[in-house]
Amino acid sequence: MTSKSEDRAAHELTEAMEETMQRVQGRFQTLSHQLEDKLDQMGRRIDDLQKNVSELMTQAGM
Repeated sequence: MTSKSEDRAAHELTEAMEETMQRVQGRFQTLSHQLEDKLDQMGRRIDDLQKNVSELMTQAGM
């Protein structure tokens, strides 16, 4: 049989862990969105670079 203080301690620990997991999940989501944004930016820059190279090759008569 557990005492009330043990029950309360277990409940507080559970709440603390849930809060920590929610913060970790929030940070993970934020980082995931930031990474997606950076990858999108990189993709656009690569597309622009390919376009510029093609234009330069056309201008050079290649």
